[in-house]
Amino acid sequence: MRYLPNSHADRQAMLRATGHTHTDELFAQIPAELRFKGRLKLPGPLSESEIQDYFQQAAAESSREFTSLLGAGAYSHYRPVVVDSLLSRGEFFTAYTPYQAEIAQGTLQAMFEFQTLMAQLTGQEVSNASLYDGSTATAEAALMAMRVTGRRKLALARTLHPEYRQIIRTYLQHQDVELAEIPYAATGQIDLAKLEAALDSGTAAVVIQSPNFFGAFESASQVAAIAHRHGALLVVAVTEPLSLAVARPPADADIVCGEAQSFGVPVTFGGPYVGFLTTHEKFLRQLPGRLVGQTVDTEGRRGFVLTLATREQHIRREKATSNICTNQSLCALAAAIYLCLLGKAGLRQLAEQNLSKAHYAAGQLREVPGMAMPFAAPFFNEFVVKVPGDAEGLLEDLKAEKIIGGLNLEEHYPELANHVLMCCTELVSREVIDRMVKVCRNAEVRVL
Repeated sequence: MRYLPNSHADRQAMLRATGHTHTDELFAQIPAELRFKGRLKLPGPLSESEIQDYFQQAAAESSREFTSLLGAGAYSHYRPVVVDSLLSRGEFFTAYTPYQAEIAQGTLQAMFEFQTLMAQLTGQEVSNASLYDGSTATAEAALMAMRVTGRRKLALARTLHPEYRQIIRTYLQHQDVELAEIPYAATGQIDLAKLEAALDSGTAAVVIQSPNFFGAFESASQVAAIAHRHGALLVVAVTEPLSLAVARPPADADIVCGEAQSFGVPVTFGGPYVGFLTTHEKFLRQLPGRLVGQTVDTEGRRGFVLTLATREQHIRREKATSNICTNQSLCALAAAIYLCLLGKAGLRQLAEQNLSKAHYAAGQLREVPGMAMPFAAPFFNEFVVKVPGDAEGLLEDLKAEKIIGGLNLEEHYPELANHVLMCCTELVSREVIDRMVKVCRNAEVRVL
């Protein structure tokens, strides 16, 4: 039973053990009108050879043949083969949770190196050993800011990833927290005047993203000045950390968090990814998750210990800084390997490639009649373009050319109908960009 682990006899035995005669009885508590009726639209039943043929054909038609201009928080970057080669070593798979430091030195050192690299990149003093992903890391940062300040109000930039904002709302929906959403200005950045007006003595933190969801860099120093004037903290989320290789780290922030997927972790249909959270040493005790420290043993040899583990698995639930977060050790190790492979110079060269390709694409699109760049703020490898006519129609035209054209922003920002968020990483060639621009020109002619 390669594909069905439980035989018919197994299922019948389990039903008898639970006092049922049919699987429908297991779902009796679900109202009938909500239950699916009929059969799923799936092929089959198929033999094993037919199943293999089916998936081989599906693989041949997969997105491997496509070039992606889709970013929006998950970025396609080249992954050197040595990342998986090192990651696949057995010792990294076995020690999932380093409760016994004396037999998990390799795992602890990997976490320590990840922490060091993320602190250096973000311009902060300490880092935790990673979190689930960027969205939960940002929610944890918001909770941390409320613990530090003792306040119950948050200001979220509307340019923060829509799904990150949704995750924060989910975390806080039963915690009597007031959320204020700050609109964006004509530049595509947070509106500083409206931010100033929205803050008061009850605000715990301002949460922004840079580069933001539109790809634009936010002025973290200006936002920090406004936040600190009201006694609030500044949380900066980073979904494309490669940008930190060419941009000034948000050192003015009190907490820097986000997604490290760009560093050696594949897009893989949405996960698993790896979140990070860095901050000032004075906030160390409020850090969620784990923190690995470096020490020496009684003989003076270098060693690593789990210095901080304020999770409910380690201490009383009411004292825990987070009750659901853990660290993504294996993905964090992939990020550490990737960063060490590229080094400071290599990371900057890669970032410059991304920067130049995105600006080349934007420059070419500006020459297409009917197209416009609505936001004037500096951007990294991602930008918004207003397209002539229907955005979905243009994306379908690009798909016919084996180009995944980007994200239609209307779903998340109704006021941005016919606006597309496009991303160009080092995997997007100039030839693909030129083909994309040609498709856009043809679309513009058709609309006229």
